Amino acid sequence: MHGGIDRAGLDASAFQGGTVKIASRKEIALLPHWQTAFADERKDHRFYELLEDTLTDGFDYGYLVIRDGKKVRAVQPCFVLDQDLVAGAGRHAKKLIDRIRRLWPRFMRARTLMVGCVAGEGHLDGDELSRKANAELLARSLRRLARDLNTVMIVLKEFPAKYRASLQCFRRAGFTRVPSMPMTRLGIGYKDFEDYLSRKLSPRTRAKVRRKLRSAGRAHPVIAMTLVDDVSAIVDEVYPLYLNVFERSALQFEKLTKEFLCEIGTRLPDKTRFFIWRQDARIIAFALCMVQGDDIYHEYVGFDYSVAFKLNLYYRCFTTSSNGPSPTATGNFTAAASTTTRSGICGTRSIPWICTCGTPHLRSTPC
Repeated sequence: MHGGIDRAGLDASAFQGGTVKIASRKEIALLPHWQTAFADERKDHRFYELLEDTLTDGFDYGYLVIRDGKKVRAVQPCFVLDQDLVAGAGRHAKKLIDRIRRLWPRFMRARTLMVGCVAGEGHLDGDELSRKANAELLARSLRRLARDLNTVMIVLKEFPAKYRASLQCFRRAGFTRVPSMPMTRLGIGYKDFEDYLSRKLSPRTRAKVRRKLRSAGRAHPVIAMTLVDDVSAIVDEVYPLYLNVFERSALQFEKLTKEFLCEIGTRLPDKTRFFIWRQDARIIAFALCMVQGDDIYHEYVGFDYSVAFKLNLYYRCFTTSSNGPSPTATGNFTAAASTTTRSGICGTRSIPWICTCGTPHLRSTPC
């Protein structure tokens, strides 16, 4: 499944003359507003275009254009997918479901309209003063749009807690707020990593981290790190390391492609940093990070598991990347444990808002 969402008849009227319409990439490219959408976020409009061009398996992309008369008030990316409702179930439950699906392939799958970002947290477009009104308009319009798209569930995917006040209107519209995985933000305004260890960690934890780092420091050949913003020339070495981590994850959503890793540094060179760790010429780990102002966000990692545990590569990677993209970094290092593949997302807590659209047996089923 890939392509644009069929937009025939997908206008939804709301309050005070405002409208929401699903548009294609080609249509929003003509809107001056789109060129500045999400400009204050590390994942600005260029990132959403990158996703549509490189992550094509399983997602139909669209854009909710919010207008007040002829004026474009906001553009909210969205996508449609077949959501596996038992993705987080235990091993024994999955075996039972797999047997049922041999006879009933769509059992416990829901065609879902998701508002937000395929790869990471969602954000509300528009200035701070207009976000609440835009959210009200979306809350009044999404059910109708979802029915027209033949979807049975609506999800606002991983919106950080800073939007909670603006999104309260979704509760009144029948949505349920479900907390997602906790996130971690670490201030990196320290002289160095040793200063952080001394000031922030307990003696026991500090001793454990130092022991792991000493072990990595004794590695032969020596582990060396380089920082680049483009991995096109080495993607055939880097991508298998990402797959190593992806395939170990019990929970999976988006699966990056080689094209994504090659293109992100080209399209967002001001935001993208790749940390590469080598032994001699062999790449043994990498971390894809993004920067916004003084903050660095740990997005994806890849490891060579033939040496990762022996060399304590996770500790080595965390130590280096949390020091920031430059020795003078003074902002925040943000990382999360949402999956083992995406290790960093902005925010203190992300909130999916879930609503079902007319399929009664799904109403009590979390996404």
